[in-house]
Amino acid sequence: MALLQIAEPGMSAAPHQHRLAVGIDLGTTNSLVASMISGAVRVLEDESGRVLLPSVVQFPAHGATAVVGQQALAGQDADPCNTLSSIKRLMGRSLQDVGSLHGMPYVFSDAPGTVGIHTAAGIKTPVEISAEILRCLRLRAEAALGGTLTGAVITVPAYFDDAQRQATKDAARLAGLNVMRLLNEPTAAAVAYGLDNGAEGVFAVYDLGGGTFDISVLRLTNGVFEVLATGGDSALGGDDFDQRIHAWMLDSAGLADLAPQDARRLLTLARRAKEALSDAESTTLDTQAAGRDIRLTLTRTIFRALTADLVDRSLACARATLRDAGLEPGDLTGVILVGGSTRMVSVRTAVRDFFGREALTNLDPDQVVGMGAAMQANVLAGNRGTGNWLLLDVCPLSLGLETMGGLVEKIIPRNSTLPVARAQDFTTFKDGQTAMSVHVVQGERDLVGDCRSLARFELRGIPPMVAGAARIRVTFQIDADGLLSVSAREQSTGVEAAIDVRPSYGLTDDAISAMLRDALHSGGTDAQVRALREAQVEGRQLIDATEAALAQDGAVLLAPQELEAINQALHALANVVETGGPDSGAALRAATEALNLGTQDFAARRMNASVQRALAGRRLEDLAPAPSAAPAHGVA
Repeated sequence: MALLQIAEPGMSAAPHQHRLAVGIDLGTTNSLVASMISGAVRVLEDESGRVLLPSVVQFPAHGATAVVGQQALAGQDADPCNTLSSIKRLMGRSLQDVGSLHGMPYVFSDAPGTVGIHTAAGIKTPVEISAEILRCLRLRAEAALGGTLTGAVITVPAYFDDAQRQATKDAARLAGLNVMRLLNEPTAAAVAYGLDNGAEGVFAVYDLGGGTFDISVLRLTNGVFEVLATGGDSALGGDDFDQRIHAWMLDSAGLADLAPQDARRLLTLARRAKEALSDAESTTLDTQAAGRDIRLTLTRTIFRALTADLVDRSLACARATLRDAGLEPGDLTGVILVGGSTRMVSVRTAVRDFFGREALTNLDPDQVVGMGAAMQANVLAGNRGTGNWLLLDVCPLSLGLETMGGLVEKIIPRNSTLPVARAQDFTTFKDGQTAMSVHVVQGERDLVGDCRSLARFELRGIPPMVAGAARIRVTFQIDADGLLSVSAREQSTGVEAAIDVRPSYGLTDDAISAMLRDALHSGGTDAQVRALREAQVEGRQLIDATEAALAQDGAVLLAPQELEAINQALHALANVVETGGPDSGAALRAATEALNLGTQDFAARRMNASVQRALAGRRLEDLAPAPSAAPAHGVA
């Protein structure tokens, strides 16, 4: 596909220029930075020749500079409370959320808009800690490339929600980086494989990192990378496999209530044992804890039994994502493994059995995401020589707003291609209503209470009209980074309100997976509840209209017994609307029908009276059209 221009506007480089742009994989366990050099992607090394930077930050006391990477990792066992790792799992989360992230020997506190971690250097937030890692990568890149960076493409899990993406951008800005794009990790991996191997077809990218799991299905055709569906679990990763080994060690050795140093030492040993089992059938864990010598043997068989449910969770996500894409495993051209945790033998075996083929592993799973990000960064910077391609990513969850009755009206369904903008018209519920509250939600259920609240704002200045006359257009827009903005505009006056959706906290550990799972299992119940709520809303509208009509014309057009009958039907409907339970659908329909039937003659009399008032004092010849007048068309 020939593209006129794929660089961002204003960023196209002149032929003699080469803008310095990098791709950064900000990982849970390790991070790296890569760039295009002389037409080839290269992962940049530190002064010791290492390409992977451990995502670990140590905060010494007395204002000393934070230590990042290998040196911090080396001091983790001795100073576990001030040496922070796996921080990516805390991005965009609240203090309430971190309760389920067991195994972290930190002291947490509530910080404005996020969670805080107590260190010797004061309370640090996940954004500040991630900024230290990103700053280290920026300095490495500037030293290797010999200049100031134009910008960076930073990868995020496909299942990161809006808060987690925003937190990542904030950390990058704090680190002095210009973020050209947030790129989903599976998409970045597909770019690297597609451009490196010239592959085309439909691929599944199975991405199991240190803290998150993503599964994406993409179609690669003539330079177009189209994401068909995406899924995942933002609380599933290699850390959880480490925790299973850690718990097994405690149980096997009869240990409990360990000191932070002992707990961290055992967790580090658990990770090393997991990595050793990728190359050997068994490994020995030999250490000291609680003043005792500990010596245990862990085999692949034991490890597979300890972690089988974690692998099954990933395959359940894969199964659901294939279903969303309308595909079976046999329809795929290939499967790509991404993330260091895919080196586990049990994972590779399970993926092979599920998809019915050996996965592609010819690119380093630790580096492939950063490589794809570097390729995209080079294009966005306007540099030449990397070929043209187009990325079409998707949003992982549906977005919508609350309507009357606590119902969700979905504006952008999940797996919509990004960037995307969609609008829908809404109207007022009450006569004379001059303001509207817009409540933005995220999720797959029909009721607001079952979805994630993202933001609220108000539209004021609506002209007072009868209910249903106003036209308010609500527009949802998601940019290429997956960040959402919402606007509401009253069509006749042009009055408008808007908000960039930046929620304080991200979704809880299993919230996204639970949303999809609940939506699947509760579809029938949700449909029944939605029908009931819609009937209740219609009932309230009928009550309001009837009361207004009675106040205006009831005493003139109705006999006392007729007025009494309508009032009885009105009160019966109001009683069902206000007090009816989940099984009141039939009663609600019956009461609505009774009021409709009871007011038919009254409505006809009002119509006749209205026509008589309009014609009063007019002559017949005044109402006839002139002979030369053309007939009107399309008048409602």
